[in-house]
Amino acid sequence: MPNEESQNQSLSRPRISAVLNTLNEEKRLSFALRSVRSWVDEIIVVDMHSTDATREIAEGFGARVFLHEPLGYADPARMFALEQATGDWIVLLDADEVVPRPLSLRLLEAARQDEADVVLIPWLNYVLGVPLRATGWGPSQDRHERFFRRGSVAAQSTIHAYLQIQPGARVMTLPYSEGLAVVHFSYLDVRHFVEKLNRYTDIEAERVHADPRAGSVPRACVRASREFVRRYVRHQGYKDGWRGFYLSALMASYRIVVAAKVREWRVNGDRQTVEAAYAAEAEKVLAAYSTGSVTAEAE
Repeated sequence: MPNEESQNQSLSRPRISAVLNTLNEEKRLSFALRSVRSWVDEIIVVDMHSTDATREIAEGFGARVFLHEPLGYADPARMFALEQATGDWIVLLDADEVVPRPLSLRLLEAARQDEADVVLIPWLNYVLGVPLRATGWGPSQDRHERFFRRGSVAAQSTIHAYLQIQPGARVMTLPYSEGLAVVHFSYLDVRHFVEKLNRYTDIEAERVHADPRAGSVPRACVRASREFVRRYVRHQGYKDGWRGFYLSALMASYRIVVAAKVREWRVNGDRQTVEAAYAAEAEKVLAAYSTGSVTAEAE
């Protein structure tokens, strides 16, 4: 049995793992790794076969690098990534996220003092060039369970909801103040936002296409309207100026696009099916050319 002194030492010095999933993140990864290397005991990077210098950068920081098949988005690979960590506590980051020093000290204190099993951390999201204060992305609105004791959180493949707090886990919510939020350098511009929206709506539509309600025009309109009102009115998106309005509208369009993709798959099939149908129609249009020359008919 461990004596009281060893128990106290274990409490005061928990082993911490930083876990990141990556794909072609050479421009941003070093910022994330620099923000954790001084206070974690190991860095785990699970890479989806990057074609740039991502893996070399990770190895340069002493990370243990593992490969995972590319899946189009990171969420299904989170479980594998967490399984590679050996720490008592885990901080889970993306390559575009940075932990400020005040936050790192607060997280270490929470772990050492056994204040909780899961810490909900505020997120300071930079979107379209500035940090948002509202629209659902403000640091007092957006929190994530990204620092937790091993086993208190489970990963799953569900998009946007890949972490599930386990029953019985003690949860502590950090209030936001300067330096006590993960800094997330998110969408660079509207084009970046729309590119990601297109990719994520593909994944979302595939996930919900079996739901008979998905693809309904009235339901899509209702969901889009609620999304806009939730972000722009309830989450005070108007405080973020033009960004708040357009981001609220774009998130409303997310609901429309998902429904449209579900409906078109049900009616039209996949892109190859439509391409084949177009080819058949083109052949019908061109069939007249096989019955005689244009010159002869003109004469």
